[in-house]
Amino acid sequence: MELASIESRRNFARFAWVVLAYNLAVILWGAYVRASFSGDGCGAHWPTCGGQFLPTEMATPRLIEFTHRMMTTLDSIATIALCVWAFRAYPKKHAVRRYSIYAAVFLVIEALLGAGLVLFRYVAHDLSAGRGWSMALHLTNTMLLMGAYTIAAWLASRDQGEIRLAAISPRLRIAVVTAFAVSITGAIAALGDTLFPTTSLANGVAQDFAAGSSLLLRLRLLHPAVAILSAIYLLWAAAGAMQDGEEGNPLRTAGTRVGVMVFVQVMAGFANIYLLAPIWMQLVHLLIADVLWITVVLLACEEVRAGARALQNETQLHSIANQHTH
Repeated sequence: MELASIESRRNFARFAWVVLAYNLAVILWGAYVRASFSGDGCGAHWPTCGGQFLPTEMATPRLIEFTHRMMTTLDSIATIALCVWAFRAYPKKHAVRRYSIYAAVFLVIEALLGAGLVLFRYVAHDLSAGRGWSMALHLTNTMLLMGAYTIAAWLASRDQGEIRLAAISPRLRIAVVTAFAVSITGAIAALGDTLFPTTSLANGVAQDFAAGSSLLLRLRLLHPAVAILSAIYLLWAAAGAMQDGEEGNPLRTAGTRVGVMVFVQVMAGFANIYLLAPIWMQLVHLLIADVLWITVVLLACEEVRAGARALQNETQLHSIANQHTH
């Protein structure tokens, strides 16, 4: 491979990680739009804001919502650049190309889901069940989007030609499912915290169990239970990966990262409850959740890579043994 091509791929890997990091910022600002009741800042207009592509009047809700739209526009440009670069730096059928395209597809879906929230008015103080379902669908796509960015960046950094997701162990497949469950219930719980603020823990519990309370409040109870069970499972899965890898092995390191992030996320969850879910703590909690998801994806990637290497070494040993036999 030419030196210029090697350098291009290294720069691509750096750029891919930057795009992933930027998406964390976009997600956090989107959460701030929801928590600050600014989702209707542009009215029921999309892609325009208040019927204008560049609004002349900027009240605070509109400024917050319009800023989010500008951030997603920049995100779209960066993702298109990522795809173009992937096709220039990597050959046909290379996995980096494929996951860059996946990221672009999920980003388009993300934009359409965001447009749906605005056009159907599932924003601000809306209490409909449709808003809850829309948020769950939105969150699922966001996780797929982040997963695609993560895998593309990891493949480029490891100079890995392929990754077989089918080779992920059942242990980590369940870990991925639990991560989805925690995130979806967490998004619904955050929506409940925003729409039904409380003045104390006792008052919050009373809200949850009150006769005729909103479905969002009843669903809010699911999140702590799902989060604790998921944390226990993720710690077990991470411990298994740490045992499988030797000291300094990327698989062991990936397992350690997951274990640390699980602990940090549980502490953040307790802090969020204790502080009665202020906006800043909701954003911190969400950031840690997103980073945890990224570490779970990286752990799965490293497990597949370690398995492929072990199989390759075993095949080489058999080949050498057969040569000596003959």
